[in-house]
Amino acid sequence: MSTIAPTVGISSTHPSDMPEDHASLPVWNAENWFYENWPVGQRIRSLRRTMAEGDSHMFNMLVTDIHPYVQDQMFAQREGIFGKRLIAGAFVFSAGLGLVATNCVNAFSYGYDKLRFIKPVFIGDTIYAIRTNLDKRPRYKDMGLIRASYEIFKGEGELVLYCEHLQTVKYNNPADFAGKTEKQ
Repeated sequence: MSTIAPTVGISSTHPSDMPEDHASLPVWNAENWFYENWPVGQRIRSLRRTMAEGDSHMFNMLVTDIHPYVQDQMFAQREGIFGKRLIAGAFVFSAGLGLVATNCVNAFSYGYDKLRFIKPVFIGDTIYAIRTNLDKRPRYKDMGLIRASYEIFKGEGELVLYCEHLQTVKYNNPADFAGKTEKQ
């Protein structure tokens, strides 16, 4: 297993719309690793986040999720199978991934596979995430495809969500992958 990569970019993106002494600073949590640097087997864990009622309500309003299991306390208590309101699965997914998301300037989301909502998350539950770098393969002329799993847990380690994130990542040296890619 490779060592954990830094969470500060190795070099700056050098934006032209700020003072040079600011533009030359490395950007916090904006990794600029390339496909070649991506460590298969690396695991990282996030900080924890308590899923507050206000956050849940704002998310539901933003995405127009007014299902009674997430918005109607009386329904959830009297008629719902859990006896209390849920946090919308889409919010658990978004918040959980956000906890371990990297901001790699060379990576682009390709999609998600195997998304499963395993257990319910309720208002007041605390979640955290573990990301595991699963594998990578040369895919395109200028970018490879990487796959990472995201496991979202609540409380003291109860798995509530699983998915796999696919990303395309630029090669540092595309010539090294000539003739080795799946797509031309």
